[in-house]
Amino acid sequence: MVFNYDASDPLAVVTAPPPNELPQDKAAREEREAEAQRISDQIDEEISADKAALREKEQTVKILLLGQSESGKSTTLKNFRMRFARDKWAQERASWRTVIQLNLVRYVNTIFEALQQEINDENEEDPILLADKHHLLKARLRPLRGVEQDLKRLLGAKPDEVDTPPRTSPRGSPRASSEFFVRSWNWRDFLQASRNGDSSRLSPRHDVSSHHVTEVIAGCKDDIKALWEDNVIQEMLRRRRVRLEDSASFFLAASERLTARDYEPTDDDIVRARLRTLDIQEHELSVDDDGERQKWKIYDVGGSRTQRNAWLPYFDQVNAIIFLAPISCFDERLQEDPRVNRLEDSFILWKAICSSKLLSRTTLIIFLNKIDLLEKKIESGIMVNRYLPSYADRPNETTSVVKYLRQKFKDTLSCIFPRADIMNTDCSGPKNTRTTAQTLLSVRDGILREHLKKANLV
Repeated sequence: MVFNYDASDPLAVVTAPPPNELPQDKAAREEREAEAQRISDQIDEEISADKAALREKEQTVKILLLGQSESGKSTTLKNFRMRFARDKWAQERASWRTVIQLNLVRYVNTIFEALQQEINDENEEDPILLADKHHLLKARLRPLRGVEQDLKRLLGAKPDEVDTPPRTSPRGSPRASSEFFVRSWNWRDFLQASRNGDSSRLSPRHDVSSHHVTEVIAGCKDDIKALWEDNVIQEMLRRRRVRLEDSASFFLAASERLTARDYEPTDDDIVRARLRTLDIQEHELSVDDDGERQKWKIYDVGGSRTQRNAWLPYFDQVNAIIFLAPISCFDERLQEDPRVNRLEDSFILWKAICSSKLLSRTTLIIFLNKIDLLEKKIESGIMVNRYLPSYADRPNETTSVVKYLRQKFKDTLSCIFPRADIMNTDCSGPKNTRTTAQTLLSVRDGILREHLKKANLV
């Protein structure tokens, strides 16, 4: 066979086979060309994959949830997931039962410790008058102290993380035990392993039966209800200034339902459940934008002072920051540093965020959070200007306080970036899943609008 080519075409000359090519040389040449083509195709595929990943990264909306500890970040994240990641939320529902049981038992044990201290102080001047029924309640609820440790083990606690002494108030009564924490990336896996009896993942000290725990809690149902509804106990808690967490009254009032053997968590239960996590929580959401699905990555990076150093790496290429400011805490102090007012700490954090040059093009959204708790405090007679002198003689009313603090947060940003703007969102309480739905839709629309604007698409 004679190979003909046009000598005027330089490419034809270059690609032409050598003259008088032997069959074995031709086979070797074709093998080399095939290998070169394979490598070229592989490089093209990797380039295409990198381009697709870059496009996906550019199209993915990255959101940070920031705020101090107990500001409502985890609750807000749950609401986002419940609204925009419904299938995965439903898959995880059963795992929250153990967390809710732990919440309920911790609250009961905090009251138990206060009752124990009251009994020890009965000889003091003007003690609360306890009856025989209170001593009986103390005896009948004692098994819950062991149940709390068992529940912690079910969630993956190590033996040295289980036995935590209660914290005490100035009068010596408990306020809240040092808060139990988990690693957010594995507590559900550990709990599932416990249920499946996967001994390879459990140490002997962790071999706890969730069925046994549920039986003990169910057996204490009537006593838990009697403890919470007792007027003498309520007076004791007020006098000893025992501080229970925000959700305590909800769970204790619903104890009859929560202690049932066939109890299944509701959305409202899960949103209120508290489980402290020490590492970063990252969740992907699929958000509907005019019929198209857009991927959001939302991060809860922790709010305690020891965790704030981890924030900076997440500022890179973030599209939006949702800052949680719990304005009901005007009369509270930081747990990490009792010298610092919690509301003051929120303003310090907000100013630091606004001052970061990395966030100069980031959409800032502020949730004025826990307005429902603010209203309860004002209704109880607490004067805001006692703790916030700058509030002066303005009306001691919820609406006025919210308006004043909203403007203060906005002024903080305006002093740093005069032409900047923020999306203000009042959240009476993100634990109310129904009233929060419209808020989340407004936030979604605002973030998408700003995302398109910065991509020069609108």
